[in-house]
Amino acid sequence: MSHLHSRPSSPDDQGRIQHITPASANWRYVGFDVVLLKAGDTQTFDTAGNEVCAVVVCGRVEIKTLNETFLDLGDRESVFENKAPFAVYVPPKDIITVTALTDAEVALCSAPAKGELSTRLIKPEDCEVSVRGKGTNTRHIRNIMMNNVMAEKLLITEVITPNGHWSSYPPHKHDTDSLPSESALEETYYHKLNPQQGFAFQRVYTDDRSIDETISVEHNSVVMVPKGYHPVGAPHGYDLYYLNVMAGPKREWVFHNDPDHEWMLK
Repeated sequence: MSHLHSRPSSPDDQGRIQHITPASANWRYVGFDVVLLKAGDTQTFDTAGNEVCAVVVCGRVEIKTLNETFLDLGDRESVFENKAPFAVYVPPKDIITVTALTDAEVALCSAPAKGELSTRLIKPEDCEVSVRGKGTNTRHIRNIMMNNVMAEKLLITEVITPNGHWSSYPPHKHDTDSLPSESALEETYYHKLNPQQGFAFQRVYTDDRSIDETISVEHNSVVMVPKGYHPVGAPHGYDLYYLNVMAGPKREWVFHNDPDHEWMLK
């Protein structure tokens, strides 16, 4: 199995089916957990030295921090509904307590931070929704915490790729700290398929092919992109969702297209 691919596990004692840290991913910035909760379950998480964005993937939850309480968050049963999510931004040195009001799924997206920002509720109407591409390169974007919401390091978005379409395409990368032409950002892709038994493909490759892997992703799996280009294809019959988390030395998303494939944008 590719070292860039994390398949979902059975829930651990905190309900986590994905638990990715900078140490486990062999990089510096992005942490990513997915927590499954049954109605009535409560779990507590320490932000430690990280800023954390708790994204309510589906279901309804209550989220408490040391100083704030957010009641009844979440109004979608599936990520494939035409709805943006609720999310809560929490700074370092805080405690997040999540209580499930229904069966629920929450993603905890994290990156090291200094604590310059305060806790904030991100509502669906705060998210930027758009359509990108054309033809079989069309995909649907929900920016949760990009330029629309401040953070120290984190950049977070959701993408729906219809079946038979391509996404993160033409292939692009963001692994070189050479602003204003390109930024260096680590990235995770949390994939879901509809129907759930489906699959999709993601290729991760560098110019020198020191990385060149094509991964068959399944429902609830994560692909880690430390560097390189990373296009995604959804086969006929299976719509694809992914939740992207990015972070790096500077909070700017500036990508570089693979010059071999950039012609199709002209």
